[in-house]
Amino acid sequence: MIDLIHKSSKQQTILKSIKINGVGLHSGIAVSLMLEPAEQNNGIKFIRTDLKNNNTINAIWSNVTATTLSTTISNKSGAKVSTIEHLMSALSGLHIDNLNIYLDSSEVPIMDGSSKVFVDLIEKNGIKVQNKKRKILKVKKEIKVINKDSSVKLLPNNQFSIDFEIDFPSILVNKQSCQLQLVNGNYKTDVASARTFGFEKDVANLRSNGLALGGSLDNAVVVGKDKILNKEGLRFKDEFVRHKILDSIGDLYLAGCPIQAYFYGNKSGHFLNNQLLRELFSDKSNFEYID
Repeated sequence: MIDLIHKSSKQQTILKSIKINGVGLHSGIAVSLMLEPAEQNNGIKFIRTDLKNNNTINAIWSNVTATTLSTTISNKSGAKVSTIEHLMSALSGLHIDNLNIYLDSSEVPIMDGSSKVFVDLIEKNGIKVQNKKRKILKVKKEIKVINKDSSVKLLPNNQFSIDFEIDFPSILVNKQSCQLQLVNGNYKTDVASARTFGFEKDVANLRSNGLALGGSLDNAVVVGKDKILNKEGLRFKDEFVRHKILDSIGDLYLAGCPIQAYFYGNKSGHFLNNQLLRELFSDKSNFEYID
């Protein structure tokens, strides 16, 4: 099972409220976020405070409605929240099972482009252990989804481990691979601070399509033709593939609980991550729940 910072067989929430202000990566709109403790078995819920009715969206795979450059969830009334993957990744890494997330806009703030700010704030705030046992989803057989030259799969395993490969037509990114067994708190040291990234040549086109309007060198690694544009450079030599791992951990947490399996991703992203969960849950013989 995922064994990261706060190993507990019990469900967990946060100790007290946490307020976070930031800007949406794609919308460019200022957003205020409030993380609130939640009762056991609540799960992770996003609540749009700028909407009066039907404003709660459960963070679950079946509510994913868009996967272009981020993961978006919606409810049946059309209320949506986008770019949830970095926060969901932090919650997975910190073993937060139950949380109500209030926000006054349709996009989670991007912060520094990684999960680090969320992890640091939650750790500083404190985590509360609850009485109910955590539910773990154990994968029982291989689940695989392929789309052209991209693929993802889950294999039975005695813990959660992740293996990712990327290949971009850039001399600064090129081919990278990283395999991690998430144990002994290494989500925080090896994954959480890896930032989202983009290419300088794509910025104008993205913005003309209403994307990356809030993007800057403060919240993304920008890759130029022959250099990284951020003055501080990279946080890891392979920060690009580590961020893909960060994203995948967040997307997979939309299973509704931790997954016990080996995950492999090859040149994949949010779309295939969600398709993998849909394939997993399409047949009850693919998995079982364990304590």
